[in-house]
Amino acid sequence: MFRFPSVLLSRRLHRRELSSSTTSHPPSLPLSHPIYLIWGSNTGVGKTLVSAGIAAAFLLSSPTPSQFHYLKPLQTGFPSDSDSRFVFNKLRQLSLIRNPHIPLSASHRVINLSPAVTASNPLAGEEGVGPPPELLCKTLYAWEEAVSPHLAAEREGLVVKDSVVLETLGECLEDVAECGAGKERSEVLCVVETAGGVASPGPSGSLQCDLYRPFRIPAVLVGDGRLGGISGTISAYESLKLRGYDVVAVVFEDHGLLNEGPLMSYMRNKVPVLVLPPIPKDPLNDLMEWFESSHYIFSNLKEIMLSAYFERIKKLHDMPREARDIIWWPFTQHKLVPDGGVTVIDSRCGENFSIFKVQKTEVIAPQFDACASWWTQGPDAIMQTELAREMGYAAARFGHVMFPENVHEPALNCAELLLQGVGKGWASRTYFSDNGSTAIEIALKMAFRKFSVDHGLIVHCHEDTTNERSTELMVLALQRSYHGDTLGAMEAQAPSSYTGFLQQPWYTGRGLFLDPPSVFMHNSTWNVSIPEGYHLESLKGKSITFASPDEIFHKGRDKSELATVYSSYISKVLSGFRGSNNVGALIMEPVIQGAGGMHMVDPLFQRVLVNECRSRKIPVIFDEVFTGFWRLGVETAVELIHCVPDIACFGKLLTGGIIPLAVTLATNAVFDSFIGDSKVLQIFLEDFSFAGWLVGTESLKLLFY
Repeated sequence: MFRFPSVLLSRRLHRRELSSSTTSHPPSLPLSHPIYLIWGSNTGVGKTLVSAGIAAAFLLSSPTPSQFHYLKPLQTGFPSDSDSRFVFNKLRQLSLIRNPHIPLSASHRVINLSPAVTASNPLAGEEGVGPPPELLCKTLYAWEEAVSPHLAAEREGLVVKDSVVLETLGECLEDVAECGAGKERSEVLCVVETAGGVASPGPSGSLQCDLYRPFRIPAVLVGDGRLGGISGTISAYESLKLRGYDVVAVVFEDHGLLNEGPLMSYMRNKVPVLVLPPIPKDPLNDLMEWFESSHYIFSNLKEIMLSAYFERIKKLHDMPREARDIIWWPFTQHKLVPDGGVTVIDSRCGENFSIFKVQKTEVIAPQFDACASWWTQGPDAIMQTELAREMGYAAARFGHVMFPENVHEPALNCAELLLQGVGKGWASRTYFSDNGSTAIEIALKMAFRKFSVDHGLIVHCHEDTTNERSTELMVLALQRSYHGDTLGAMEAQAPSSYTGFLQQPWYTGRGLFLDPPSVFMHNSTWNVSIPEGYHLESLKGKSITFASPDEIFHKGRDKSELATVYSSYISKVLSGFRGSNNVGALIMEPVIQGAGGMHMVDPLFQRVLVNECRSRKIPVIFDEVFTGFWRLGVETAVELIHCVPDIACFGKLLTGGIIPLAVTLATNAVFDSFIGDSKVLQIFLEDFSFAGWLVGTESLKLLFY
């Protein structure tokens, strides 16, 4: 018994850009059943044939009722060229050949049509009764002209934003999960077939390999067996890998050129390479014999896809337990980490993690990275790919090379950009290291040498003074400061949880730590909170409030009564400190104290403090590891507090957070304090094995472009 043919074609006409009716949000990827992206190394390489072959292997050979979903997000040349209709028709034909007594239940639907498309020939699907296999084909967006989607969208009045394509695809993937509810994992399979090649534009102009990246759906790459196809296939594969896609198999048509040999050699047998029989060229050939002769290959491909899916699911479930057994996390009391308390991060795209969640079903879901992974992240998804490309270029060109008395383009360009950017107007030298704490240690050594030279503490630089400790230098710093977790950096910060005996038994706190006035907002008014110890008689009865942050950062405040109060306080504390003559450096986080509690320090106080140190020839260090590179809305905090340091440290966002790198910038005067005739004693004896690291310095230039 058969049902009457049913039309499952819905038509929505659009004459302007399609945008989401609600606030778009990053999509989730259901994992209840396997989902794969079908990519092509170029247009015309047989993606739809592969999709149909996988569908046939999955639906028509299964001993249990199965369900196959074919999704075509972007289709041009419609309706004469409809890939979803091709899959729909071929599976019905193959079903009649292989299982003539068990009809195939199939449906076809087109969700969005451009105004240029006519629906004069609606597509019908025949459905059987009972529990036979099911084929569900959908085209999400269709245009009439057979050109690239970005051209068709512009010419036909159906322009679709990337977020809308993703939202529509996400809804279809949710439908896949709902339709498969109650079925075994292996009884449902979904493929999403792209349009054209890997880097072909979508309707907005974005490359499709970037468009679909938020989902990071595992991929099957349809390669090219023709002359030149080796290069095109490898290029497509590299484009996918560069963006973080997992390619589980490469498949292509045999043209007698043995392209599989070089491809398998290039991929080092990490990715299976499958070769299909030659496709008949006669347009009247119904391809039934070809599909039958390719059945073994497609069955093999289906098993590879299912195996990769189950391996991924197992790994996602096992990772938390395995991590708890062997990883020592920073800032973590492992005893208090509950079962289920370990977050599995599958990937990152822009400002979101993609994390594994088990709710009603398993999903890869977006999670906003609220602290920018400890303030290191800044790039969007596109720059993330660009950074990966630049790093790959540097690694391929150089690997790594030692740095002393050598130069290479990435380090030189990086140094020039830094001196023209965050160091503009004061810095003349760039010293490379690997992280913020190391950069601080370097800065302290530089400052202490400069102070020692300026104050005559170094008399005979040509003599070995290895065992001499005539002067104990200290720092001037602020309460609630934080400059890193290495031993020297911790000595330069006030006592805190980071410096207690359990964390740092050697800690003595070699400095004078001032309690700075802070700024806070209350009832839309900016207020300055001044700690005890400041003589505020002249300000009694006066509120210290401001209408806007611009007023707080205005340099005209230097002539205020509060500036005099700050100057008196700083001078008095320094004069009363018995080791004041040995204060060899001022170190502070300009404007914002990060790990110390996100306190905003009154910029006037910091400016007055810098001026006081200048008068005493105390070198000034700005710790901008957290605040630098637009984290406060300006390239450097120097623009906010209107004074410059002698030395400044940058890290975290320096490379877009893609790889560790830090720098310490210094003035010529600081640099000159290390210049002399001794090849050992007067030089800066600080090194980092990966100083001037090619991969890091190459990536920095993108932040300036």
